[in-house]
Amino acid sequence: MGWLGAEGGTAAADAPSSQSGGCGTGCGCGPETGTVLDKPVGRRGAISLLLGGGTAAASAVTAQASVVDDTDEKDRKLLEWEEYFKGNFRLMTDQEKADTVDRLVRLTKINTGRHVAMRGTPAQEGVLYGYAFNISKCQGYRQCVEACVRENNLDRDSAMQYIRIFEMKNGEMDLDEGDTEFHHQVPAEGHFYIGTQCFQCADPPCTKVCPVGATWQEPDGITVVDYDWCIGCRYCQAACPYWARRFNWSEPVVPADQINPNQHYLGNRMRQKGVMEKCTFCVQRSREGQLPACAEACPTGARIFGNLLDPDSEIRYVLANKKVFRLKEDLGTEPKFWYFMD
Repeated sequence: MGWLGAEGGTAAADAPSSQSGGCGTGCGCGPETGTVLDKPVGRRGAISLLLGGGTAAASAVTAQASVVDDTDEKDRKLLEWEEYFKGNFRLMTDQEKADTVDRLVRLTKINTGRHVAMRGTPAQEGVLYGYAFNISKCQGYRQCVEACVRENNLDRDSAMQYIRIFEMKNGEMDLDEGDTEFHHQVPAEGHFYIGTQCFQCADPPCTKVCPVGATWQEPDGITVVDYDWCIGCRYCQAACPYWARRFNWSEPVVPADQINPNQHYLGNRMRQKGVMEKCTFCVQRSREGQLPACAEACPTGARIFGNLLDPDSEIRYVLANKKVFRLKEDLGTEPKFWYFMD
């Protein structure tokens, strides 16, 4: 239970840089155009000019990064330089996506000593993910929270969490009155428990306010974030009515021996300070035919996950046979996350 608690962080986000056109957080958004070797270039063309222009260009890149003797450090700087000039993942060609994933795998190895198996698996045709939460069965154990932290390489120091379990008094449904920091033995008499996370809305307000297109909804209904394109403005956090967005106030801390090596570019790869992140229904698992970590870890079977387009799926059975409801349904965001009771 060592990771359970309130989301940490009190410092203000880094301010955008008016000179560079970037965000100042190191996220790699950068300006759209600039000069390299005294030539005007765009983001895409810069790395071709730098790395494709022979020894002189390579020397210039190395000088820009830092003059070091250590091979790993040189490789790291060059890889980071390439990453800086990449485009938005959604707009990349398949080859560009593969190259980006390969660079991040190499960077992770250099930075942490761990080899990761990162993928960019796209959404599958005929799949639309949905989730149902059985309030009658949840006992407040929060094993789902701990499984989520481990699976998604969440910061251990700030207790950042995608999932919140509210302890509610019987007869109360105002989540503002719920307690998410309980540490006593559960279940507590006279109380029930309800969990929240990203509801993967069919009409997500968070994607509409992003000024740089860093977040979008995939065809399988999962709303994702390109962490390297995010500028950390937190507009999406303000727009989300379900408290689903999290901001990295500090450099996330995950001990090397605790890093989950099974990663997805749009999911649980290592994030940086100054960007937003969120639940993706464990895209690194769900797109490989597995349950999200929270659903798999729940000891009481309170979490139901599946394909809404499959008439024989468990989630479809719940929707057809149980009295279900959604939080703040009047907002018209059409969450794909339902609640029900036995």
